[in-house]
Amino acid sequence: MAAKGNKSKENDAPRIHNRRALHDYTITAKLECGIVLAGSEVKALRQGKATLQESFARVEPDNQLTLYGLHIDLYDKANIHNHETIRPRRLLAHKREIKKLADETREKGTALIPLSIYFKEGRAKVEIAVGHGRKHHDKRDAIRKREMDRELRKAASVRRR
Repeated sequence: MAAKGNKSKENDAPRIHNRRALHDYTITAKLECGIVLAGSEVKALRQGKATLQESFARVEPDNQLTLYGLHIDLYDKANIHNHETIRPRRLLAHKREIKKLADETREKGTALIPLSIYFKEGRAKVEIAVGHGRKHHDKRDAIRKREMDRELRKAASVRRR
């Protein structure tokens, strides 16, 4: 019998990642935010029908955090009450956190990039990060370093046998 407080932290819902973000940007800070969604959007997210590739966040002049470019597919059972697939969605964070993000993104070449969408205790969360854009040669250096690390780990595991 399971303990009373031993409830699973994560739901079985999929975690949607933005793999391109770690390749195109150098991440300096991360923040977990809530997101305002319609009912059919939540159902579609639980089915894993979303794409973060072209999305970004922005701090609006009225100190609100907004996510643009997030594509959530239509939920097939919602009929006439379905949502728009791409629309600005409000992110929920504390005022001090939004102010800190606004200060960090004033510098040229920085952006607020969503890294993943997931469910935590039944609520949809978005992990956003402050990212500095990488140049083409920086991307190649990162790939080269990652491949060298992989080869070293592989060589070390062969020696242990």
